[in-house]
Amino acid sequence: MAQNAFYAQSGGVTAVINASASGVIEAAREHPHRIGTVFAGRNGILGALREELIDTGKESDSAIAALRSTPGGAFGSCRHKLASLDDNAREYQRLMDVFRAHDIGYFFYNGGGDSQDTAHKVSQLGERLGYPVACIGIPKTVDNDLPLTDTCPGFGSVAKYIAVSVREAALDVASMCETSTKVFILETMGRNAGWIAAAGALAQQSRNDAPHIILLPEVPFDEAAFLAKTQATVDRIGYCVIVVSEGTRYADGRLLADAGTKDAFGHAQLGGVAPQLAELVRERLGLKFHWAVADYLQRAARHLASATDVEQAYAVGRHAVELALAGGNAAMVTIVRLADEPYRWKLGNAPLARVANMERKLPKAFISRDGFGINAAARRYLAPLIGGEDYPRFKNGLPAYVTLKNQTVQKKLPPFEI
Repeated sequence: MAQNAFYAQSGGVTAVINASASGVIEAAREHPHRIGTVFAGRNGILGALREELIDTGKESDSAIAALRSTPGGAFGSCRHKLASLDDNAREYQRLMDVFRAHDIGYFFYNGGGDSQDTAHKVSQLGERLGYPVACIGIPKTVDNDLPLTDTCPGFGSVAKYIAVSVREAALDVASMCETSTKVFILETMGRNAGWIAAAGALAQQSRNDAPHIILLPEVPFDEAAFLAKTQATVDRIGYCVIVVSEGTRYADGRLLADAGTKDAFGHAQLGGVAPQLAELVRERLGLKFHWAVADYLQRAARHLASATDVEQAYAVGRHAVELALAGGNAAMVTIVRLADEPYRWKLGNAPLARVANMERKLPKAFISRDGFGINAAARRYLAPLIGGEDYPRFKNGLPAYVTLKNQTVQKKLPPFEI
């Protein structure tokens, strides 16, 4: 007898997370005798806690297919970390109550490390309460910091956006550096892992090409060395382009851009490292500067998505369903690299227990000797991930993205206070 499925998007969205949703829903629709309705959580896991379940069966096949080329989170996402099972099982119990009430036997959670931890705990609780739920994690994070997978869907498109932005901005700066800007600083996402900033190096074609300096969370910030290299670069070629990860920190662990507040996951809220570096350059070197923060633009740029990233995002969504139907549980879909050039990959899976709350940083073996860039090994890893173009359909000069109906089903349980 068919059971229903619950799919939720978690954390910061990406240019391709909806492609994973499309993969899940399309694959489930191919097995109507085993999977009934695919419910999506309105605003992620909050949709389950509040019993706000979107009936994706109300959406046409064409609308679901169009998700593949639509950025953002079509069903809404959230940053909400569930408490420990041992400390407070109240929210987990609520999830199981909602799953029981709506005959949900499959849970597909599309997110990063915290999300994989939630899926793992739900699988444990289901077994404990005698209501087993097949829990499959679907990898998603622009930070590329999930372990046991070659890459994380969402990263390749951000990497492409940053590399393109660096190359284009550098041409602008080079044109005007004689009488105008000498230093341009681009801030990227990346709290603890410098994958996104490192991808900026893909813009380089020769020694003097931008970016000239990359600042990574994995390399302690050395103010004197940074200023010396900035000045030397300006003296040599007339300008300097810098890519800095938001998580860049001093040797003692202090973040350059710690705003003194916390986000919903308990992480330090970062306050903008680019303007701080720009002010340092002005004060110490007296150079004219400009800075920019890629911010949401880098993770929403579906018009410049990597075709490889889109393909992988869709594939992990489909494979999550296939894995669940094959009896899989408490596992995350992974991408396994088979070769660098030409890039070949396949899908696998890893136990959620080995993925949950783990973080993969940029390896030391990928960082240049001076700490201000990456080496050939890193380029071999990164280059295939930005490969290919997958443009959305355009109408009247703008991308034509889909907006879903997002109709929720009737609630069966009392309200729940979060």
